[in-house]
Order: sequence, then structure tokens, then C-alpha cells
Amino acid sequence: MQIKAKALTAEAFAPFGDVVEARGDRTVDINEGTSTRFHDLARIDVELENGRPLVNIFRASPYPKPLTLKMMEKHPLGSQLFMPLEKHAYLVAVAPAGEEVHSEDLVVFLAQGDQGVNFHPGTWHHPLLVLAEKQDFLVIDRGGKGDNLIERTLDEPVSVAIE
Repeated sequence: MQIKAKALTAEAFAPFGDVVEARGDRTVDINEGTSTRFHDLARIDVELENGRPLVNIFRASPYPKPLTLKMMEKHPLGSQLFMPLEKHAYLVAVAPAGEEVHSEDLVVFLAQGDQGVNFHPGTWHHPLLVLAEKQDFLVIDRGGKGDNLIERTLDEPVSVAIE
């Protein structure tokens, strides 16, 4: 099975989570006019079962090419936000929340280096799919007790086409 990556937009990504980017009309001038605040960009949801926010940096390397997706994961107890720290494009593979994930449900987005994503709790997604040699991301997710990671092997591998 092959899937084509499409541009990441807030509207297209809405069923899976939030797109985090310094764009749009949700701005506030702060710090005596020396800064612009891009306000309320993502809903961080980590409180279920007494969770707490974790702030991490992930350093990712590319998967071997041709890019073939064989598994997905989800975090049922909290959201997970990825914001690139370098302006390199990367891929975001997602599928709707549910008990199981199927290859035909996958959607792949091409994110620009100034766009982050915040997955809703339970949204199936692939681990980081970077295109650069190495790429760092600021990651905000859930810490605390409870099993917040479920991984599944896809019923059919999915090859990703990038234009």
C-alpha cells in the first residue's frame, strides 16, 4: 500500500490534534510591545489519572529509505506535542483514535520546520519521521503513573511517497 504525503494545515489536521505555528490572528503584544505572543496554540491534556506535564527534547534520525511504515502508537492518557527546534521539514503520520489502527486509515502530512503538532489523547501516530540527518524537537507530554503507550503493528506495511 502506498500513501502520498500532503501539506500540513490546521484544518486538515484538526481530527488528530492541533497544528502549532506562529501564524494567524491569535496574537497579543506583550512585554511593553517588544514581543508578540501567539496565544493558546494547543490544548495540553495530561491530567487524567493524576498525570503531570513532561518537557523533553527528542533528537531524531531518519528511518531508512524507501520509507515504509510498519507500526503506530498512541497515548491514551494524554496529549503529546512536538515542536521542531530546527527549520527542517518532517513527516507526520496519523490515524483516527480507536481501539485498533488499520493501514487504510493512515494520513501522512508534510510539516514545515516552523510547524509543530499536538496529538489529541488516543490519536494513533508514527514516531518521529524526520527528513534531515538529525533533528531536535521540544516535546511536551504526560508523566506520572499509568500506562500511556500502546503500540500496534500495521496489518499491511505502508510506503510513503514524498514529492
